[in-house]
Amino acid sequence: MTFSPIPAQPPLPAAQDVPTRIAFMAAPTEAARHEFDRLARQYGNVHPGEAEVIVCLGGDGFMLETLRVVLEENLNVPVYGMNCGSVGFLMNPMLEEDLPQRLATTQAAQLHPLRMKATQVSGEVFEALALNDVFLFRQTRQAAKLRVDVDGMVRMPELICDGALVATPAGSTAYNLSAHGPIVPLAGNMLPLTPICPFRPRRWRGALLPSTAHVGFTILEHEKRPVAAVADSIEIRDVVSVHVHEDRSLAVTVLFDPGQTLSERITAEQFSA
Repeated sequence: MTFSPIPAQPPLPAAQDVPTRIAFMAAPTEAARHEFDRLARQYGNVHPGEAEVIVCLGGDGFMLETLRVVLEENLNVPVYGMNCGSVGFLMNPMLEEDLPQRLATTQAAQLHPLRMKATQVSGEVFEALALNDVFLFRQTRQAAKLRVDVDGMVRMPELICDGALVATPAGSTAYNLSAHGPIVPLAGNMLPLTPICPFRPRRWRGALLPSTAHVGFTILEHEKRPVAAVADSIEIRDVVSVHVHEDRSLAVTVLFDPGQTLSERITAEQFSA
């Protein structure tokens, strides 16, 4: 993640609603660094805390890292992604011409993160935020055994599986979809709870929960069957319990080109081959 002040050459003409303070943040890849240098020279670059908009150069993974930084540092700055990666579901095309004017016409989506609280065997507790999903996964060749609670009530006394995940609507098209979970509209106020390769009960395909739900996982036989918990890119190993809920007190704004909003992308994904 890189930024460095560079004066704009030449300065942009003033225009209403057209941002003049842009912070560029680049993934540590050759393609992203190349675009960072080109865009910073053309439009200037400011610190993210002083920016009207952050432009993220990379793929979906780096976009999630950038959004987490915005949340954790309480920057209250919208983020516009430009794809230098592969899939780019959260990104816009890499077009450098008239970038400030493009930013002025974007459409916004507000995302709320999941908050994970994971307790290790040692008793140490970790918290992390996730914009895509929180998932649990077995650490060894043996299947995990999980107890699943929802709002303090045991809903599944024993789930034998490779793991399980809770996804946000924005993240429902990612790992959740690959694990055969449902795609959730952005305004659906639902959280998919999806098993990963369930063995018992073999035919359980998960649940759709209200966005207010608090999901708890207890790892059974944790010494014999160790489990890791992952919140986007933050991994905590040897956990004994994990609690997940949507944190509505936090929000981040993501910008998209007209006609390519996140809601439209999620809808379109349901009709793709």
